Amino acid sequence: MNNVSTKLYTFEQYFLKNSSQAGRLHGWLEEAWLPAYTRLTGSKSALVLDGVVTEHMPQVAVVAEWDSFAQWQQARLSMRSDPDMRAALEYWEDHAEPPYEHFTQSLLEGTPYSPVLEAGGEKPRVFELRVYHAPTWRQLHALHERFENPEIAIFHRCGIHPVLYTSALFGQMMPNLVYFTPFDSLGAREAAWAKFQADEEWIRVRTASVAEHGQINAFFKVALYKAAAYSPVK
Repeated sequence: MNNVSTKLYTFEQYFLKNSSQAGRLHGWLEEAWLPAYTRLTGSKSALVLDGVVTEHMPQVAVVAEWDSFAQWQQARLSMRSDPDMRAALEYWEDHAEPPYEHFTQSLLEGTPYSPVLEAGGEKPRVFELRVYHAPTWRQLHALHERFENPEIAIFHRCGIHPVLYTSALFGQMMPNLVYFTPFDSLGAREAAWAKFQADEEWIRVRTASVAEHGQINAFFKVALYKAAAYSPVK
């Protein structure tokens, strides 16, 4: 596959109150964090998301691309020492209530068959996050093999076009496959998945996979987000 991804990605989830926290967080991300990230990495491949249907609402999530673990570490140090970033952080946090309830961070590794996360999109789309937990590393390997060939081809035929496939190096529900799929609308998502579930080739592939490897997707988590208007990847 051309233009495959071998990069690392941080996935941050900010869990918020129904208050001014979301607006303040978006202001900081758009005006301070995103310009600094772009300047330090030369990358525009970041995805900023608002929760639509998630385990905690409201929620803001950020996916950021890194060439290496060292680049991520250096960027963190540079942001912490930069006077403008420190002033922006102090302004964000200087409020009667905390900036968020809490946040989590996972480090994801792009799979060999993942497309490169690219900036673009005319308008914000709905993004579906799926996390598939495999019972063993052996079964995760089988899950990756099934996705690479033939599942992705079936996805595309059914109108499902993920922009990023990863596995967590550090995070929850390991070992796992984590991927992000945009849809123009919730209706388009529903129609695409209905077509996929009824696809005759997919039914044969799934049956053969379970017979050979067992249930390689023990359970999964789904969350729906919408890209922020200023997100480089929309």
